[in-house]
Amino acid sequence: MITFRHFLTSIVAVFFALAVGIALGGGPLSNFSEPEPTPVAATEKTADDPARLYAEEFAGAVSPVLTSAKLADRSVAVVTVPGANEEILTALAEEVSAAGGTITGRYSLTEDMVSPDQKALVDTLGAQLMTQQGKTIAADATTYDRIGQLLGVAVATSTPEGDPATDQQNRIIETLVGADLLTLEGSVTKRAPLVLLVLGGEPAEEGGDAILAGLAAGLSRAAGGVVVAGTLADGGEGQVGRLRAEPVSAEVATVDGIDTAAGRVTTVLALARSLSTPGGAFGASGADGPAPLG
Repeated sequence: MITFRHFLTSIVAVFFALAVGIALGGGPLSNFSEPEPTPVAATEKTADDPARLYAEEFAGAVSPVLTSAKLADRSVAVVTVPGANEEILTALAEEVSAAGGTITGRYSLTEDMVSPDQKALVDTLGAQLMTQQGKTIAADATTYDRIGQLLGVAVATSTPEGDPATDQQNRIIETLVGADLLTLEGSVTKRAPLVLLVLGGEPAEEGGDAILAGLAAGLSRAAGGVVVAGTLADGGEGQVGRLRAEPVSAEVATVDGIDTAAGRVTTVLALARSLSTPGGAFGASGADGPAPLG
């Protein structure tokens, strides 16, 4: 018997594909005009593209049905890579809130944190912090896995309900901020079971992908679940696509398409799923489907 959920799953998949196809120039309108970058404010910027506008509005309309209470009593720490789109971040925060979740804080990695030229600084600081933390951090961790673990210890926890941050954990954040590797507004009062790592500009050609993979792997060792999310352009051969070819993809979920309403819904669903099931590739080019709706 075909249930309503199965029917809705199929419909969402169809409209996700429609939105992505049109945004990338592969949809039914591709013969008429060159595609523009997919915007967040679809209602304002896609008025001249009825099909894409309909796909965006449809995803927004079904979002409450799909994500209602999915993140109830759950908190999310948002970690951003330099170049992350502020409008998209605001829209993601709204989706998390609508799903019943709360955001404990936004932790913005700086250019120095993700620059291969600053690896010596990151390595030295990570080694110092690891000594202060004792056995919390794996001794054989690589430079960026280690700094990711340290950041994870400070902002995340494997406890589903979250944990209060200790003075020792707060000192990690203070040290990273003091070294210009991280920025934070306010202070850390609670560690979250979920981490959303939002990508920004393309990483450096030499070593950039390894830095991202290391940070994601490190965060996953401390959090209950981690989702790495990027735009449509980040899928395929982009940075999300390349991350999916790394071993860390078995530990963190990935989503491409957060510059669409459907992609942001998918991100919330992936966050909810990650608490019980690690990994998974979702979104416009995800091998596991447009969204985890099982």
